[in-house]
Amino acid sequence: MNISILVVGKLKEKYFKQGIAEYTKRLSPYTKITITEVPDEKAPENLSAAEIEQVKRSEGERLLKKLPDSAYAIALAIQGKQISSEEFATRIQDLATYGHSEIAFIIGGSNGLSDEVLSRADFQLSFSKFTFPHQLMRLILIEQIYRAFKIMRGEPYHK
Repeated sequence: MNISILVVGKLKEKYFKQGIAEYTKRLSPYTKITITEVPDEKAPENLSAAEIEQVKRSEGERLLKKLPDSAYAIALAIQGKQISSEEFATRIQDLATYGHSEIAFIIGGSNGLSDEVLSRADFQLSFSKFTFPHQLMRLILIEQIYRAFKIMRGEPYHK
């Protein structure tokens, strides 16, 4: 199974990079993980609703260009379905069992994901009703992927 994480923006914080590198290393016996960054749209802080939609559309186009047609796409969206770590593990295992050898997780920029990206997604996942910085979501997501593999194999880690 190949897992890709498509994200808007560059990760600058060293501590996030270190955490992601650690979980990527821990995942290497189980799966191949790639992280693909697309540029975020440069825009001022105070945007109108129409300008926010345009930013999301531009970033969404970049994400969709990097999304393989064959990938099962999971968009991280606050309005998505919330599931437990065990359900997440079962979902990944079921995808692998039923022929989805490529899973792509999509994390939008600070304004979220465009309607086009959400429409392309096979599943919309929410980690919480809280809003998290998209940089932090990368770390949370990769940790949960690692946890899912440990759960699937019945190995110690998940409590």
